[in-house]
Amino acid sequence: MYPLVRVNKKHLLENVRTVTELCAARNMAVTGVTKVFGGDPEIAAVYVAGGITRLGDSRVENLKLLKGLAAEKWLIRPPMMSEVDDLVTYADASLNSELATIQAINGAAIAKGKVHKVILMVDLGDIREGFIDHDELVGAALETEKMKGVHLYGIGVNLTCFSFIQSDSEKMTALMELSKTIGETIGRELEVVSGGNSATLDLMMKGGISEGVNNLRLGESLLFGKERANYTFLPGTHKDVFTLECEIVELKEKPSVPWGTVGVDSYGKSPAFTDRGTRLKVICALGKQDFDVETSTPVDKDIIILGASSDHLMLDVTDSNKSYKVGDTVELQLGYFSTMRAFTSRYVRKVYV
Repeated sequence: MYPLVRVNKKHLLENVRTVTELCAARNMAVTGVTKVFGGDPEIAAVYVAGGITRLGDSRVENLKLLKGLAAEKWLIRPPMMSEVDDLVTYADASLNSELATIQAINGAAIAKGKVHKVILMVDLGDIREGFIDHDELVGAALETEKMKGVHLYGIGVNLTCFSFIQSDSEKMTALMELSKTIGETIGRELEVVSGGNSATLDLMMKGGISEGVNNLRLGESLLFGKERANYTFLPGTHKDVFTLECEIVELKEKPSVPWGTVGVDSYGKSPAFTDRGTRLKVICALGKQDFDVETSTPVDKDIIILGASSDHLMLDVTDSNKSYKVGDTVELQLGYFSTMRAFTSRYVRKVYV
């Protein structure tokens, strides 16, 4: 049955080993982010086989799926109050930016006879999660250190995810200085100083990260071999770990430009079309609920993606050397958001090779 995503576990394993060795050579540990593939334990197991000892996800539901894997589990989005009980059950650590939430975690952990590790997030310009007021950050660290059900594990930062503010040496130095300040305040060094995500890899490779920053939370670089600062692929990695196969349900010659009065799409925008004359077009049985058009590329380089509705994908196959027919399949190389959507869709089958 189609559509399906084919997962190349061999190439993924090679990616994981390449990236983790690259980081280890610079004294940087990796937390392997599993949210892109919905916490699929078969894929996460490849992370562990490749040497990763920490797994991170933004959903507690996904961390539940990983409970059989021998790795420390992190919740990498600030916890909701409503999920604190499950958090303590299924996660070993979490990234936090609210003292009230940490207090709730402390209470839940004490009730369960556990100690939950806390990483305090600092906002260094991306204006997503984290403490901006550094006095508030140090105060939260001091209060967390007093609690019995939580352990102040470290501090972290996130960049390039909302405002796309880049990681730089100045920000990494600021993060390390805050770690030192907290350490002096509580009387011990923090174990984890997490410098961000795959967008920090380029800075790391250029030697721009302060000594003492010792962790990166990586997803895209492991799965696609891509560092996100310059969107370049790392040497020795593969970008074909995830391939989507979809089936052709219609093949007809049609005009390039529609006729009639043009309305607007679901976002209030009018679509634009390029007049290429009459073209051979196919429709495949999947759509925007199953993958992301903008981060997908046809394996057949002569195919043009025309667009998609919720459950129809329109392609132009006029220039292809392959003679397609109804019932054939088309392969698409998936990027980050397309993979995420495909793994979220219950209509897309997953196959491992």
